[in-house]
Amino acid sequence: MLFDKKTEEKVHKGSILAGYDLGDDFSQISYCVYGENAVESVATVAGTKQYNIPTVLCKRKGVNQWLYGKEALRYNQEEGGFLVTNLTELARKGGMITIEEETFDCVALLTLFVKRSLALLNFLVKAENIGAIMFTVDNLDGRMVDVLAKAAVNLNLKTSQIYFQSHVESFYHFVLHQPEELWNYQVLACEHNRSRLKIYRFERNKKTTPMVVLIEEQTCSSIILPEEQEDEEIKADSYRLADEKLLGILQEQCADRIVSAVYLLGDGFREEWAKESLRFLCRNRRVFQGNNLFCKGACFGLLEKLEPSQAGKEHIFLGADKLKANIGMNVLKRGKESYYALLDAGENWYEVYKECEILLPGEENVLSFLVTPLTGKRAQLREFILEDAPVRTGAFGRYAVKIRMTSAECVEAQITDMGFGELFPAGGKVWIKQFAVT
Repeated sequence: MLFDKKTEEKVHKGSILAGYDLGDDFSQISYCVYGENAVESVATVAGTKQYNIPTVLCKRKGVNQWLYGKEALRYNQEEGGFLVTNLTELARKGGMITIEEETFDCVALLTLFVKRSLALLNFLVKAENIGAIMFTVDNLDGRMVDVLAKAAVNLNLKTSQIYFQSHVESFYHFVLHQPEELWNYQVLACEHNRSRLKIYRFERNKKTTPMVVLIEEQTCSSIILPEEQEDEEIKADSYRLADEKLLGILQEQCADRIVSAVYLLGDGFREEWAKESLRFLCRNRRVFQGNNLFCKGACFGLLEKLEPSQAGKEHIFLGADKLKANIGMNVLKRGKESYYALLDAGENWYEVYKECEILLPGEENVLSFLVTPLTGKRAQLREFILEDAPVRTGAFGRYAVKIRMTSAECVEAQITDMGFGELFPAGGKVWIKQFAVT
């Protein structure tokens, strides 16, 4: 027998939903009004499409005053200060940095940058009306989840609806919110930051219900663009070589596949150097160029969490951060045998958590979890013995169950003896069990 415990904080229509792409070089912000759902990006200069906010801080000499973004770069160049770059990577590594014999926590500095840059929203909407925010980063490992969680607490936002997702998942949500003819087949996103090309390939299995979406990543560091100050003849030769390499990579990506659309992202595609590559891509494909896909995808990800679209209901994304199996229990609920879902496949492993209470006959000390992979493998029953559980003949034992993921592959269940009424007081014993989902 089972009792569910669940609390939710509602996001009201008219609230601001923000998507924040936190990069090591640049960051970007998008937003929408919940209920209207038209996603816009925040320009650093009004009336332009300049969305990049340099992810830097600069401390003025002799005073505890910090500047951020373009103002920090300008001040450092004109006045000279203490410039802090690579804020995201510094926070990921942890520790402190010392400036003018004073130490600063790297996570606190990253939080300061995010707080200052979020103020850009005030020129368009009231940032204090943020009802939910989604942060997206290139590599969302366990350490980055911890960093973002600490930063989120110190932002002092009025909402607890704060989420994180990887660039891969932001790409998924962006694609799903485009006209369907653009993603009827496979979709490519090519991100170039002048020294590195990263390709995301979106494809779905139309034979499954819901349709499973997989995104393959490939990184290539051989396409390096010349610096602006290079000799024109050298630049022309470097661009030609880069175009040849890019064309070869794209031909390989598109070989024996139907690609509906291609997105060219990043500053690496600002100059018109990829002429042969573009000529190849534009054959029977739609090609788009821009650099704010991920922050928009973060906003779309929020919309899917709050109010799933029809496309969102019909698809499930199984990325590296996702739980790839449904986890539940076979229980008696209101006297009928039924399956009770605990954790759902397709959710981010670091976000899933469930609390409930169960009743076991007093003579039983075995708890069972049903694991049903979405990868085609057979469902398996994970049974755990509650060692030294009290025997309550003719009665029930009441247990609190808390279940979460410690990684994308490992589930942890905490079971606590809650007793049963005045005759059988709680023993307080706690069992912690772990099991794999694969």
